[in-house]
Amino acid sequence: MQDKKRGLNARQKVILTLTVSIGLIFIAIIFSFILTNENLTTNFAKKSLPPSWSHLFGTDWLGRDMLTRTLKGLRLSLFVGFLGASIGAVIATILGICAATLGKKADYIISWLVDMFIGIPHLVFIILISFAVGGGIKGVVCGVAFTHWPSLTRIIRAEVLSIKNSEYIQMAKNFGKTKWFIVRKHIMPHIIPQIMVGFLLLFPHAILHEASITFLGFGLSVQTPSIGLILSEAVKHISVGDWWLAVFPGLLLVLVVKSFDNIGEQVRTLVEPATANE
Repeated sequence: MQDKKRGLNARQKVILTLTVSIGLIFIAIIFSFILTNENLTTNFAKKSLPPSWSHLFGTDWLGRDMLTRTLKGLRLSLFVGFLGASIGAVIATILGICAATLGKKADYIISWLVDMFIGIPHLVFIILISFAVGGGIKGVVCGVAFTHWPSLTRIIRAEVLSIKNSEYIQMAKNFGKTKWFIVRKHIMPHIIPQIMVGFLLLFPHAILHEASITFLGFGLSVQTPSIGLILSEAVKHISVGDWWLAVFPGLLLVLVVKSFDNIGEQVRTLVEPATANE
C-alpha cells in the first residue's frame, strides 16, 4: 500500500510539472499575440523608463515597451527553435534507421559522421552553416538543424538494433516483406516515443544556440526581433544603468528553456519509467 501511494505521488508530481511548464509556455505565446505592435513604436518621451505597472519590463532607449519586445522576440526564437529541432529530429530518425538496417558499411559511414559532428563545437558549426546558406532565419534554422541530430541518431540506431532481430520482424522478412514495409509498419511505431522525447530535449538546445549566435551577431538580422538580438543590444546600455534591458529578457529565456527541458524529462519518465531514478 505504501509503495502504491509513493508511485501515485510520483505520478502526480510528473503531471504537475508538465502542467506548469506547458502553461508557462502557452501564456508567453498567447500574450505575444495579444500585445499589439503599437507598443513597439518609437516614443522618446518614454525612453529608458525602469519597470513599473504601465511597463512591467521597462522601456528601451527608443521608448519601446520591453515586455512586448521580449515576448514577440521569444515567439520568433521558439519558431526558429521548433523548425531547427524538427528538421534535426527527422535527420536523426532517417540516419539512425539507415545505420541499423542497411548493413555494416552504412553503419560505419553514419557512425563516422556522428563522431565528426559531435567532435566539432556546435556554435562554430552553426555559424559556418549559417554563413554558407546566406544567414537570416533560413541560415539559423539550417545551422541548428544540421548540428542537433547526432545524439538522437545514436539513440535511434541503438533502439532499432535492439528490435531488429525480434521474432515479429523476422517473420515479416520470411513472408517476403520489403525493408521499407518493415520500417514503416514495425520499426517506426516502436521508436516514435524515443523520437518525441528526443525532439523535446533538442528544443531547448536549439533555442539557446539560436539566441547565442544572434547575440554574437551571426544569426538573425537586426530587423528581426529575437531574444538574442535584444540581449545583444542591451549590453550597450547596461553600463548607463538600464539593467532591466538584459535581466528580464534573459530570465524569461531561461524560464522557457527550463520549461521545455522539464517537459522533455517528464515525458521521458512517462515513456520510460525505468529511467526515472537514473
